[in-house]
Amino acid sequence: MRPSESIRSISYLKAHTAEIIRTVTETRTPLIVTQNGEAKVVVQDIYSYEQMQESLAMLKLLAQSSQSIRDGDVVPAEKVFSDLKKRLRARK
Repeated sequence: MRPSESIRSISYLKAHTAEIIRTVTETRTPLIVTQNGEAKVVVQDIYSYEQMQESLAMLKLLAQSSQSIRDGDVVPAEKVFSDLKKRLRARK
């Protein structure tokens, strides 16, 4: 679906709901819905939505990690692995 075809009015959405859901699901192309000529919402298939949420969560983790590094709140990998080995030996 071309970008110019992925913008529809709310009245079109109401009249063609099943068709729109089928198209959005098959093409994984989001649909922008307008009301009074202004973009209001985006209709997106669930798979793309879940992927986007997972990507956002990963980006948030990366941002938090970068901030921790900037703040000096880090532990060298050698120490982490050494501590893990000690804990595993203690459990035996």
